[in-house]
Amino acid sequence: MSEKTIVTGRGWQLPLFVILLCGSLIVALSFGVRSAFGLFMVPISGELGWGREVFALSIALQNLLWGVGQPFAGALADRYGPMRVILGGAMLYAAGVFIMSVSTTPLLFHLSTGILIGFGLSGTGFSIVLAAVGKVVAPEKRSWALGIVTAAGSFGQFAMVPLGQSFLSAYGWQTAVLILGFTSLAMLPLAAAFRGVGERGLGGPASTQSLGEALREASRHKGFLLLTAGFFVCGFHVAFIAAHLPSFVIDRGLDPRIGAWALGLVGLFNIIGSYSAGVLGGKYSKKYLLSTLYVLRSAIIVLFISFPMTEMTVLMFAAAMGLLWLSTVPLTSGIVAQVFGPKYMSMLTGIVFFSHQIGSFLGVWGGGYLYDTTGSYNVVWYCSIALGIFAGIVHWPIDERPLARLSPAKA
Repeated sequence: MSEKTIVTGRGWQLPLFVILLCGSLIVALSFGVRSAFGLFMVPISGELGWGREVFALSIALQNLLWGVGQPFAGALADRYGPMRVILGGAMLYAAGVFIMSVSTTPLLFHLSTGILIGFGLSGTGFSIVLAAVGKVVAPEKRSWALGIVTAAGSFGQFAMVPLGQSFLSAYGWQTAVLILGFTSLAMLPLAAAFRGVGERGLGGPASTQSLGEALREASRHKGFLLLTAGFFVCGFHVAFIAAHLPSFVIDRGLDPRIGAWALGLVGLFNIIGSYSAGVLGGKYSKKYLLSTLYVLRSAIIVLFISFPMTEMTVLMFAAAMGLLWLSTVPLTSGIVAQVFGPKYMSMLTGIVFFSHQIGSFLGVWGGGYLYDTTGSYNVVWYCSIALGIFAGIVHWPIDERPLARLSPAKA
């Protein structure tokens, strides 16, 4: 079989670039559409007479339920294949966006934006797609492939946030959200690329390990626990900035379009950052790269809040943070696959990602709550700095060597 052709199961053969393209488009749509939601906080809260905490709580619920559903979606993908999980997730996702466009009460907004989209993301997000790609790509190419797919998520942010702002300016928030809902439906046909993907990757024979054994093994592995703790910080950072940066910019008297372009710029520069992280992760220690990324995030935030805010400083912050934005994803998921193997990669990555989403919940909701109670985002920025330093420390002692059972002699 050619290295450029992948047999995903049931005789279904696809060129590698097609699998990577479809996976990349799924995460670009899934991540890109939701990245535009931060643009709607001020217009929706203002028109419907809500405080920012209502909108922030919905996004926080979305992040939390995305994380809650991720291990279960991962287990289903490991058992029945990712195609079915992606299809189910895409339908929930689109339904949530459509209902969001007609939500006029906090309860309905929480149901659509928080619950439906949150569980929809569990089936269409990075953990499912990256694990599916990781199972069909040779181990020596895995980090590179994960970097490509993660970079695609950033391209989705770069493309969808400015588009969302254009739709918002031209048609108002309800029609703009409706357009995003139709856009999300494109994930359904793309899921076919993963038809038949099972437990066997190209890295060696399938493991006989059971689900329970995999969970017990991971829970006893110190590196897995440290990786899970560190990924909490990533969620806190990206969710807070994605949801509140546009409002932060408006509060400082800048044009709302600057906030939209800042989020778009984050996505643009993270295309570079994510791909570079994937390439570097195949050559150097992933844990040391992660430690460096988190400490650099803290340094960038310190600089951002220490100088007077101008359009230039906002865009410079966005570009610098963009290089580090999702660069953690291919490295984190790469460590999971490297240490534990690809069989239960979806589920184990989902557990790590659940910690990410707890951080996301606190970052989004905490930002809204503290803004409403103190009139400022200062406390959240300070927490972000401290957490980045914490993450830099906890990744350092991770043992990222493959477990003994994965050695050729044990296979």
